[in-house]
Amino acid sequence: MVTKYEQLFLENQLCFPLYAASRLTTKIYTPYLNALGLTYPQYLVLLVLWEHEKQTVNEIGERLFLESNTLTPLLKRMEQKGLLQRERSKEDERSVTVSLSNNGANLKQQAVSIPHQLIASLHDDSITEQELLDFQRTLHKLIDLMNRKN
Repeated sequence: MVTKYEQLFLENQLCFPLYAASRLTTKIYTPYLNALGLTYPQYLVLLVLWEHEKQTVNEIGERLFLESNTLTPLLKRMEQKGLLQRERSKEDERSVTVSLSNNGANLKQQAVSIPHQLIASLHDDSITEQELLDFQRTLHKLIDLMNRKN
């Protein structure tokens, strides 16, 4: 029976499958990251720094869609673990530059297989690797659209 409240059914929401997929993806990553002593947010910060070396806190926040009040405690914990260094800019003391420590840089070699392991763990006859890559491209388009609307 169709009701006028059908748009409120969980299965009709765009947000729910995105939320569930995000949580389940993080759960799949967990054993790989635990082996490196990392949380998923720490891994994301390292991904940014492995690609871009030095970044300001604001630049990292923009890339990860995180506010500085969320990012700063995360970066402090990572600095305490010896994964990165934070340095206040001499020109603008409001700006903090983040760079990898040797330990953080060395983790890159250990982490290089994680994306492949994740894709391999999802191998199933119900979805192809190409479908996953197409979905990733679609998600990037959605993120760009949502970011422009925000």
